[in-house]
Amino acid sequence: MIFNLTYKAFGERAILVEWPAKIDALILKDIIRFKTTIQENNIKSIVELKSAYNSLLIIYNAVCRNFENEIILLKNMYNSSDSEPVILSRLWKIPVCYDASFGIDLEAISMEKKLSKADIIKRHSQTIYTVYFIGFLPGFLYLGGLDETLHVPRKSTPRLKIEKGAVAIGGYQTGVYPIESPGGWNIIGNSPVAFFNPKTNPPCFVNAGDKISFHSISMNEYNDIKMLSVAGVYQLESEVIHD
Repeated sequence: MIFNLTYKAFGERAILVEWPAKIDALILKDIIRFKTTIQENNIKSIVELKSAYNSLLIIYNAVCRNFENEIILLKNMYNSSDSEPVILSRLWKIPVCYDASFGIDLEAISMEKKLSKADIIKRHSQTIYTVYFIGFLPGFLYLGGLDETLHVPRKSTPRLKIEKGAVAIGGYQTGVYPIESPGGWNIIGNSPVAFFNPKTNPPCFVNAGDKISFHSISMNEYNDIKMLSVAGVYQLESEVIHD
């Protein structure tokens, strides 16, 4: 599917390409397709590509002297691609401990939604989520697919300190805080997995277009995995998928 894209200069060294302003799986697939096409063309002047829900930022290694020419090249590349690039994604199986000591907002969500905590955990962990993009914090995954019955507004007053690994719900999204930070999402558990490590390459093991499934673990399992993760020897389960 070909979308009607807009192209515009973004500062002196970047071009912002925008798709229709909505969260949509077909748009995500097209962004990844275009991003992969650009990467496969090995354009030396392009140093980085950053994707979001409905945009792709193309960053160059020097000031663009002629944006019009660069945009024409990008448009031709997008419109004339005669074959679909091979795009492999992975399904990552993420352990989460939903113990009350971690899930500090489970009680409030339970009362608001008139669902038991066990039902909330079941609904949260039985979904396969799509990674739309990574941002806000290094390694913070923006996931689509949260069960509509679990949609909970962000807190009106954010907490000043959210623990690393906190699994949370904010509006119609769910995600994991990769580092300790302030945050306004509702905390329902914690994952012992490190989502961001500046010492590894790449520092975040997940890519846009990947899938995430959460599975519930006990506190003892959490402590065991945490120890292995800190030591850098924990092997996260994943499998290659063809979307």
